[in-house]
Amino acid sequence: MRARFYRFDQATSPYLYILPFFVLFGIFGLYPLGYTAWVSLHDWSLLSDEHPFVGLKNYGELLADPYFWNALRNTISIMLLSTVPQLIFAILLANMLNRKIRLQTLFRLGMLLPNVTSVVAVAVIFSQLFGRDFGLINWILETLGLGRIDWQAGTASSHIAIAVMIIWRWTGYNTLIFLAAMQAVPKDLYEAATLDGATPMQQLRRITLPMIRPTLIFTVIISTIYGMQIFAEPQVFAGSNAGALSGGNARQFQTLTLYLVENGFSKGFEFGYASAVAWVMFLIIIVFALINFVLVRRVRSAS
Repeated sequence: MRARFYRFDQATSPYLYILPFFVLFGIFGLYPLGYTAWVSLHDWSLLSDEHPFVGLKNYGELLADPYFWNALRNTISIMLLSTVPQLIFAILLANMLNRKIRLQTLFRLGMLLPNVTSVVAVAVIFSQLFGRDFGLINWILETLGLGRIDWQAGTASSHIAIAVMIIWRWTGYNTLIFLAAMQAVPKDLYEAATLDGATPMQQLRRITLPMIRPTLIFTVIISTIYGMQIFAEPQVFAGSNAGALSGGNARQFQTLTLYLVENGFSKGFEFGYASAVAWVMFLIIIVFALINFVLVRRVRSAS
């Protein structure tokens, strides 16, 4: 009897340990996903008691809306401008912190400070820095004789300003993830490379990056997913203007999440249409995550 109970415990315990996660994921992850898909197939407005079934009509209207494609272009542009530099800076910082330097613990703790700061506070501060008339960035540009830039008015300039906010906030977080992975790389590899005359940069390219490949793939995918859901930075960057949800007067920095919220809560509470936007965003994120996964694996395998 005791042996049978032992075998039963061995067989079921692992599943019981992970069961709470899947229960919570089903309640807060899968159910909202399925319910949103159901709502997207209806003409669902909070201002109406009836929600007739319309099939794929919301998706057809969405794909024919030029504002949706504009929001998608803006999102991809801001994501690329923020994600690529952010990961490069994070790898370089992690490589530096992985070496013996003074005040090492202090610098490592400091990496977390931008991430624990409120995103609204970050966006407000950077919005002041990129202000047209009294911003610090424009003051420096004017001092250098380059002239002032209306960062909000232009498409490229607004994307750069928002990307800088994201880079500042998430570089430290990714640095600590890379640093944790680098700590697991055997030290004798670096000692052997040093004896062979390899420079620090060669050791980073030939030893560190191939050894932390799984972490690299993880951070690229997570950063891409976050980049596709940017909301607070562009909204606060627009300030208290009437076009906060439209991403500027000409929708020059409206992202997909701003477009979703605008249609769900600002244009007649059209939840059916907003749900269609959410599902298209979900599919786009899956496609980008798969592309990233395949590309990073191929690049790392080739190296």
